[in-house]
Amino acid sequence: MTATERVWLVDRTYSDKGMVSLVYATVEGDRYLRRQLSEQMLTRTDVTAGMDVDPGRLEPVADEEERERFAAEATRIAERHDPDESV
Repeated sequence: MTATERVWLVDRTYSDKGMVSLVYATVEGDRYLRRQLSEQMLTRTDVTAGMDVDPGRLEPVADEEERERFAAEATRIAERHDPDESV
């Protein structure tokens, strides 16, 4: 069995081109995963508070302020929601 890492939804951005960017980050805020979905696909996909992902899919967060923001938001979401809860 492959080890996974839990990440939490920390940002959701809508573009004027009909795309939605979802950012999930670790509670430490040091690594993240960005998912790009069309608005049409978003209507068919549950956006959950958390996800378990392969650690190899996570990117490092270089900016200290962004790392702190991701950590604060991931912690807040983790404390208030179950990972499989739609948000």
